[in-house]
Amino acid sequence: MVYTVTFNPAIDYVVHTAEMRLGEVNRSSSEEMYFGGKGINVSIVLNELGTPSIALGFTAGFTGEAIENGIKAMGIKSDFVRLKTGNSRINVKIKAGEETELNGQGPHIDDEALEALFVKLDKLSDGDTLVLAGSIPSSLPSDIYERIMQRLSDRKIRTVVDATNDLLLNVLKYKPFLIKPNNHELGEMFGVTLSEDEEIERYARKLKDMGAINVLISMAGDGAMLIDENGKCHRCGVCKGKVRNSVGAGDSMVAGFLTGAQNGDYEYALKLGTAAGGATAFSDGLAVKTKIEELLAQL
Repeated sequence: MVYTVTFNPAIDYVVHTAEMRLGEVNRSSSEEMYFGGKGINVSIVLNELGTPSIALGFTAGFTGEAIENGIKAMGIKSDFVRLKTGNSRINVKIKAGEETELNGQGPHIDDEALEALFVKLDKLSDGDTLVLAGSIPSSLPSDIYERIMQRLSDRKIRTVVDATNDLLLNVLKYKPFLIKPNNHELGEMFGVTLSEDEEIERYARKLKDMGAINVLISMAGDGAMLIDENGKCHRCGVCKGKVRNSVGAGDSMVAGFLTGAQNGDYEYALKLGTAAGGATAFSDGLAVKTKIEELLAQL
């Protein structure tokens, strides 16, 4: 089973308006609502690709109930820890020529709630996959990824870590199955600017030497690169289409990769991940199966 963890889920409220005038009353031309958070995004796209998962994390208040009910209606199983106070956050995204975002802070997560999550994670068994993605709320310890992976280190669980800087570097000793920095984040971790494939491959291999089993580097319009568990470098171009949305593209790539890698075919996994990421980038919401299949045929 694949488990995803979203520490700070959200309702994304997307508002379209012709013009945004500060200090005045503005009216929308249309609105959409999406249930999000990086781990939830991974679960949604996994579901599109026919790979079941269970979404873990924390929810609170009436917005938390809406998130749980919303993803349940999509056919996704969840086992969230319900917080006693606060509300899960609402992120407002205003699209008026340029896009403006106002992201909520989210509820406080206390030690009791964190221990309840640990109890759920203790149920994972050999062969399961755990996806840890995104930033950490201020109420949680900064080493939470490290603590989770240390707790699970006695089991054969495949971990996926989609994070940056020290949050990622500090967990490499636990040999995550997959990490997915982009080329800019890769450079930041080593204090360099990367542009050429040879440079990107060299530093990606450094992360593999530090413990990562598979290193997937997304490079926006330049496609993606994978250093697989056998040390082979795979390269994939980018899909063709008009970018309409950047939210969730990386999470979609993770979902596509995990689905494609089930039989150990890493070349196919890279292509499916690239197609899934592109399908989200070219859509208003997250990728759907038909769009993923359409883009996969380009690669």
